[in-house]
Amino acid sequence: MNHIIKSKYLILLASTLLFTACSVKEPLVQPKPKDLQKTTSLADDNFMNQYEESNKLLKKHFTPWEQTKVSYKLLEATWGFNYQNKTVYLENHIVASQQWFDKQILNANFEMYNQEIKKAITLKNTNVRVLPTSSPMFYNPKKPGEGFPFDYNQNSLIKINTPIIISHFSKDRAWAYMQSSSVGGWVSIKDIAFVDEQFISQFKTNTYKVAVKEKFPLYNNIFREYIKVGTIFPSIANRYLIARADINQNAVIADIHIKDTQVEAFPLKYNTSNRIKIAKQLLNEPYGWGGLLNNRDCSSFTKDFFAPFGKHLARNSKGQTKNGKYHDISNMTKKEKKDYIRKNAVPFSTLVYLKGHIMLYVGMKSNEPLVMHNLWSVRLKNSSGVKYRHIVGKASITTLEPGKELKDFDENNNVLRNIKGIVVL
Repeated sequence: MNHIIKSKYLILLASTLLFTACSVKEPLVQPKPKDLQKTTSLADDNFMNQYEESNKLLKKHFTPWEQTKVSYKLLEATWGFNYQNKTVYLENHIVASQQWFDKQILNANFEMYNQEIKKAITLKNTNVRVLPTSSPMFYNPKKPGEGFPFDYNQNSLIKINTPIIISHFSKDRAWAYMQSSSVGGWVSIKDIAFVDEQFISQFKTNTYKVAVKEKFPLYNNIFREYIKVGTIFPSIANRYLIARADINQNAVIADIHIKDTQVEAFPLKYNTSNRIKIAKQLLNEPYGWGGLLNNRDCSSFTKDFFAPFGKHLARNSKGQTKNGKYHDISNMTKKEKKDYIRKNAVPFSTLVYLKGHIMLYVGMKSNEPLVMHNLWSVRLKNSSGVKYRHIVGKASITTLEPGKELKDFDENNNVLRNIKGIVVL
């Protein structure tokens, strides 16, 4: 579900933030510093016990190294095989044949499921694929909202330093089927290294730092990765740890240098200035379906917003509705939904959910509830009934009715109309 910003509803997160107006013809706006307290002071600084929540997050983060096997049932692990029953287009926009799917399914080697168990760690920000191939899977690219960036073979992205457990390898040995703390799927062998108990004991330092800057370069003699907000680094004194692979693809502890401005002690204190700090890093970042191209979709945006503060959220929007107290408002009118959100939502501590999309409630401006979210487009329909999209393609702040003033606004796709509930974390 997609959205856009309207200038008269701009909200201030910090005096240095710029917000894009709903019409691309409107200029960027510099908010006034005096508006800051109007939008951030209502947030509940104590909505969670950060000590407890951060310990839960770390425990979950390292859980794959405590497992004896991948926990999914075989039917769950092979859910991607169902794409063979759909019309799927490949990178050349030619429909994937049954022979193409047969090749991927054979290579997936699931007769070896949970028979080649190894523990490992990611060496970079790593794409998690539905099938063991880099080839994309699109629905009809000629239809609005399909084609790039909606690669249905892209399940997710997991960050550098992520513990994983491997079930088995593809027949060509180029891919490993793995489970992380938040997602399962296929990762490239080139992106991981295998760990043993000695490595694990050295890597779990009990003192951690978390990235608070977005996409800063990381070097270990050579370039390693562009680091994303929420990335966790074990630390010892002034040392920060990552893994490198030896010639046998086994993990070896490596020290790296990170600037003090790029990481802070985990968990980051949940207060106004730090909420602004993280929001600034995420705002205007490009949209990335399933983390494609090292970017974020709606649920990875909300997940990464809360991660530095020690709050774990599920990886997909539906799962995130279970991370707090869910309020069902699906049967309310649009006016009733707005009123309910005004009364019950807590800025920066409440998610707004509709099927396939999730947003972070950030407060009100001129009595209008505002949300921050990463989105691809606004759905429109002209007078002839032809549907099309107005591309946004980045994290933005919007009203609950983004694009309403646009000429071909489609009321059937009004975000407010389709909101199902809110989640008070």
